[in-house]
Amino acid sequence: MTALYITIDTEYSFGLARRMGGGGRAENFASAIIGSTPTGPLGVHYQMDRFDAHGIKAVFFVDPMPALVWGTEAIADVVGPIVARGHDVQLHLHSEWLEIAGSANPLGTRTGGNLRDFGFEQQCTLIDYARGVLIAAGALAPAAFRAGNYGANDDTLRALAEMGIAYDTSHCPGIALSECQISLGPDDRHVQRHCGTIEVPIGCIAAPGGGLRHYQLTALTDGELHAALRHAVRAGQQQVTMVSHSFELLSRDRQRANRIVQRRFDRLCAGLAKVPGLTSATYASCPPKLESASPTPLPHSQLRTLRRYAEQALGNALYGAK
Repeated sequence: MTALYITIDTEYSFGLARRMGGGGRAENFASAIIGSTPTGPLGVHYQMDRFDAHGIKAVFFVDPMPALVWGTEAIADVVGPIVARGHDVQLHLHSEWLEIAGSANPLGTRTGGNLRDFGFEQQCTLIDYARGVLIAAGALAPAAFRAGNYGANDDTLRALAEMGIAYDTSHCPGIALSECQISLGPDDRHVQRHCGTIEVPIGCIAAPGGGLRHYQLTALTDGELHAALRHAVRAGQQQVTMVSHSFELLSRDRQRANRIVQRRFDRLCAGLAKVPGLTSATYASCPPKLESASPTPLPHSQLRTLRRYAEQALGNALYGAK
């Protein structure tokens, strides 16, 4: 069986919190976590409803850093329902929150937009703080980590090893200019040990001109995702990882549903059971396995790409560019 890790970066909006001077927790929770819209919520509860309806287990990478501003209760409100419904909670970390943390900043006055902006010891401090909040909020001790904005480097992996966190999934071969500075490249698409930590790359498909495009709900159509997953099964891949966000089914301004992305998500969930040899997996139930070589991505298809271009153009016109 090929294990599919559906990972949801689950996070309050730092931008909204900064605009509101560190306030607006309830509004932020409704927008970024619940995904409230005039036609109903489309955030983590909606996502879990669809997962549960189709027998899918997902991995929610929860960012505990807003506790610097709002306390552990703000994270417990996120973690509690996920744990109660039997999904996996792992560790996410957006260091931007240090900017508005005031005296709660564990690094004093030091701030930075990405985890890679800090030295090894400072990264250890931040990861240790975030892990402690996540556990206090009701999660098990995390086994896996993803840096906010993918903004990790090799020191991040060394810090994770120091903290006893076995897996990182911040390397995204399908984004050529991501914030990630881990010393791996686009050809490093397999699960491997690097700098003391097991790196689990984000999946990708071949793109026009020899590039790659990552497995994300706003980056690929459901048709591309299903084709890529069938390709992975046929190729005998052990595992593949895709990314989404707690707010990804909303319009750019997070005021209403993005019906195009919502349909992608619904179709993806409904179609997974129809891919023989594929199963959903979590770090708790089925940890990723080391691989000896990078898998060959799904070859580029002009027809699938053109369909995506059309969907993206319509989505950007109707809901704002993602």
